[in-house]
Order: sequence, then structure tokens, then C-alpha cells
Amino acid sequence: MDKVFIKDLLVRGIIGIRDWERKRAQDILINVTVFTNTTRAGDTDDIQYCVDYSTLSKKIQSHAETAARFTVEALANDLAKLCLEDPLVKKVIVRVEKPGAVRFAKSVGVEVERKRDE
Repeated sequence: MDKVFIKDLLVRGIIGIRDWERKRAQDILINVTVFTNTTRAGDTDDIQYCVDYSTLSKKIQSHAETAARFTVEALANDLAKLCLEDPLVKKVIVRVEKPGAVRFAKSVGVEVERKRDE
């Protein structure tokens, strides 16, 4: 299966369980890999057979900036479902990180993997 990826999409949104985290937006780093078949897109050079990563990135960014989720797990699950709305996407891996959330760690987060049939 082929892969289309969005790497290091940095957005700002409300995420976290602590009072201060609910009051101001913070950095959220998102990586997405969608699994699809690119054969027809490659043969025809036609965007209608492609997973449109520009459109997908905008949807991901918009949701992450407005969802105000308490956990990275919930946000990652939301984003996986959003990706699977595209009929060309068969499987997705979503990684959501909170840079600097833990002292002495560059980042913490969660990675989820979802398939169309789940």
C-alpha cells in the first residue's frame, strides 16, 4: 500500500487537563500518514485520484485549533476519523505531540493507527 504523509504540521490550540492549559492555546505538532493506492493517480496524473494533502492539512489544522480536547488521545482519534472520511484513504497513522509539555523532554504525545473497517 502506498503512503501520503503530512510531516510536522504545527498548529496552536487548546489541549490539556490543567486549568492553565484550558486558558491559552499551545503548540500541537501533528504527523499523519495515510495509506492509499496511488497507481491510478500515477498513471493518469489526475488529482481526482489523489489524496489531496493540501485539503487534508487544512481540515486537520482547523479541527486541531478548534476542538479544545482534554487529551492528545482524543485529538488523535478525531483526526484519524477525519482522514478516513476520504474514500481513498484505507488506513491512517496519526501522531499528536505536545512539544515542551514535560520537563527535559522535547515532546510527548500519542500515535494511533486506524483502518477503514474498524
